Amino acid sequence: MANAHKYVYLFKEGNANMRELLGGKGANLAEMSNIKLDGSGESFPVPQGFTITTEACTQYYEDGGISDEIMAQINEYIVKLEGITGKKFGDIDNPLLVSVRSGARASMPGMMDTILNLGLNEKVVNAIAEKSGNPRWAWDCYRRFIQMYSDVVMEVGKKYFEQLIDKMKEEKGVQQDVELDANDLMTLANQFKAEYKAKIGADFPDDPKEQLMGAIKAVFRSWDNPRANVYRRDNDIPFSWGTAVNVQSMAFGNMGDDCGTGVAFTRDPATGAKGLFGEFLTNAQGEDVVAGVRTPMHISEMENKFPEAFKTFKDVCATLEKHYRDMQDMEFTVEHGKLYMLQTRNGNRTAQAALKIACDLVDEGMRTEEEAVAMIDPRNLDTLLHPQFDAAAIKAAVPMGKGLGASPGAACGKVVFTADDAVEWAEKGEKVVLVRLETSPEDITGMKAAQGILTVRGGMTSHAAVVARGMGECCVSGCGDIKMDEENKKFELGGKTFCEGDYISIDGTTGNIYDGIIPTVDAQIAGEFGKIMSWADKYRKLKVRTNADTPADAKKARELGAEGIGLCRTEHMFFDPDRIAAFREMICSDTVEEREAALAKIEPMQQADFEALYEALEGHPVTIRFLDPPLHEFVPTEEADIEALAKAQGKPVETIKSIISGLHEFNPMMGHRGCRLAVTYPEIAKMQTSAVIKAAINVKKAHPDWNVEPEIMIPLVGDVKELKFVKKVVVETADAVIAEAGADLKYEVGTMIEIPRAALTADEIAANADFFCFGTNDLTQMTYGFSRDDAGKFLNAYYDKKIFENDPFAKLDQDGVGKLMKMAVKMGREANENLHCGICGEHGGDPSSVEFCHKIGLDYVSCSPFRVPIARLSAAQAAIADKN
Repeated sequence: MANAHKYVYLFKEGNANMRELLGGKGANLAEMSNIKLDGSGESFPVPQGFTITTEACTQYYEDGGISDEIMAQINEYIVKLEGITGKKFGDIDNPLLVSVRSGARASMPGMMDTILNLGLNEKVVNAIAEKSGNPRWAWDCYRRFIQMYSDVVMEVGKKYFEQLIDKMKEEKGVQQDVELDANDLMTLANQFKAEYKAKIGADFPDDPKEQLMGAIKAVFRSWDNPRANVYRRDNDIPFSWGTAVNVQSMAFGNMGDDCGTGVAFTRDPATGAKGLFGEFLTNAQGEDVVAGVRTPMHISEMENKFPEAFKTFKDVCATLEKHYRDMQDMEFTVEHGKLYMLQTRNGNRTAQAALKIACDLVDEGMRTEEEAVAMIDPRNLDTLLHPQFDAAAIKAAVPMGKGLGASPGAACGKVVFTADDAVEWAEKGEKVVLVRLETSPEDITGMKAAQGILTVRGGMTSHAAVVARGMGECCVSGCGDIKMDEENKKFELGGKTFCEGDYISIDGTTGNIYDGIIPTVDAQIAGEFGKIMSWADKYRKLKVRTNADTPADAKKARELGAEGIGLCRTEHMFFDPDRIAAFREMICSDTVEEREAALAKIEPMQQADFEALYEALEGHPVTIRFLDPPLHEFVPTEEADIEALAKAQGKPVETIKSIISGLHEFNPMMGHRGCRLAVTYPEIAKMQTSAVIKAAINVKKAHPDWNVEPEIMIPLVGDVKELKFVKKVVVETADAVIAEAGADLKYEVGTMIEIPRAALTADEIAANADFFCFGTNDLTQMTYGFSRDDAGKFLNAYYDKKIFENDPFAKLDQDGVGKLMKMAVKMGREANENLHCGICGEHGGDPSSVEFCHKIGLDYVSCSPFRVPIARLSAAQAAIADKN
């Protein structure tokens, strides 16, 4: 056995760098077990235990259970832990009781469940009740353990137990769990066991080792539960990472009023302000704070109740923050006035707080600018760009009620009462606010679908608050004034009854709740946001452009830091009611002359569009993609519109209808679109070229100091001969317009790389192109052979079966599609050293895809206006990671 693989580690055997093996929680427990308190030099007060590694989890899935080898190691470590604590599993005189918690490498709040007080059975409970002289505590621990074990390990469901507790409180005429006495809790424990037997068909297990194995397997299983899978997909956490299991000896916060439990942050997770922030409950166990069952008190009150423990706690906070150089989120317990640390981690925070903390850490000399830039999750910036309530409107409005501002932002929408309703209404395009007594992990999809979340119970560290902050969603928690009637989908607040579908507005910064809809305004980049973005710009190599079709979008993107337009989709300009008529005439024309006459009506309008775009960009580059969609997208479907078109053309309605049905395609995404239209109807490309060049000449005349250099982009090229044909039309037209105006104008002609064949023959194409732009939406679609519009119907099955872990349309497939891109860049630049390359699919705003674009040496990424700051930060992080 000497060289057997090690699957279990004592806390003392690990450290913070072993995250991949021990998970975040295990690595941090190990680190805390090995560092000393600043000042006193004492050891950290961490209840000891051991961690079963993430490799054991992966092995569990491979073996379909816990192997004998791993089982033997767990048993060996139970004996070691018994030695360290001087307590024994199942022993009447000195029983070892443990907690079992999961811990993956990446923090997954509320996704995995905890079991406390494991190791209890009737004999042990009676013994500790007598020995401690505190039977209430003993039975409270037991009833909690039965409840958690049944829920987490056996999936009996929490609600049955909660109903029994509520019934007991009603019979006794009390409000809080704390008011139930030892006999009540003993009765409950027996009712719980009966409930367990009724649901499972077997007795509740008495043997601590059997309990422990059940709990360990449950943690491993929970790595693959639907909630974990949704969270993993949203946060790019691979299934193969697995989760570790932490077995830790118990510290009890529920032994009386000189005990308690809490959660604290070394800085405010909502604003980033420096100073202890957190919550505390006396005579309680950890899950009470997090689950939001009782609304807790502020951490500062702990000083009066437990001065000694609070003093140690302040030393712990200072030591940890200095050690990790980041804001810490800690869980702790006080047992008879003595402090025990149960975990620490880099705290989840809102985007505002992340920016403030990063800037403060630089000011405090704890971090460099580069480290500060690398600390911020680009995806969180989204929330800073979300609308805020209009200041004047908020001043004038009177709040109906107030809760805790748990996650900032402004949300208004129709009230819904369940996660499923939130999803259903949101799919219909309704904006909703989810109102719950308290949220639990199974509500995650509904929380995502809602504009905001309002809960009756729970504090700033409850599940709703933590998850909402992580998602960047507005949340108001713990509004105890709400009289909730979940059964009948209504609640009362401030003397008014709100029913499903009524409008409500909530302010996640102040915690205020308003009746009706309050107008919102767009966010600004300023202060710390501006500071971090300027640092990001200092370190990044990639340029960031935007996809914009209107001057308003372009202006917004420029405000958010875009350095040009990487994609202007000209077809969006045709859908205007004034223009669509002329374009439909073009489609229904029989001769080139008729087509040209119809296009001549559109040309001045197109030219005005381009002039406005060049004006908005003040000399920054603008890439204009020529007409891309199939013509059937432009033809009328309504009878009245068809008749109007027939009249304008002087043709019978039937003729028009047959032209329309002739345009129908079985697979339009691969049909008559892109450069294929320009090959069939070169006059379209002529008109667009003329409009682009005339606009550029006019704007350059008005602003001689601007560098106006149009980039004309030919879409959907698959063969160099197509590009040569269309390019010839463009160049002849452009040169003629420039000569006629006697102007001096440079312009470029490039192509989209969105057909695999274009990537495979990039050398030939590059010899005839000034630039490449990867259209990764189409390139992904054609490389996989998925239709983007239909893939959603079957991709869920692919996620369930772990064939895919992400949506390839949201996160670039670096192995397949990425290989084509890499090849196209390499071959293209070898054939044309002046070739510049960018990306303009949706992937241009996805952090991991931006990192890939940096690695393969693209010149720029282009994304929608609101994703520009995300791309700027991601590009900087990629450059910094590269350097290190």
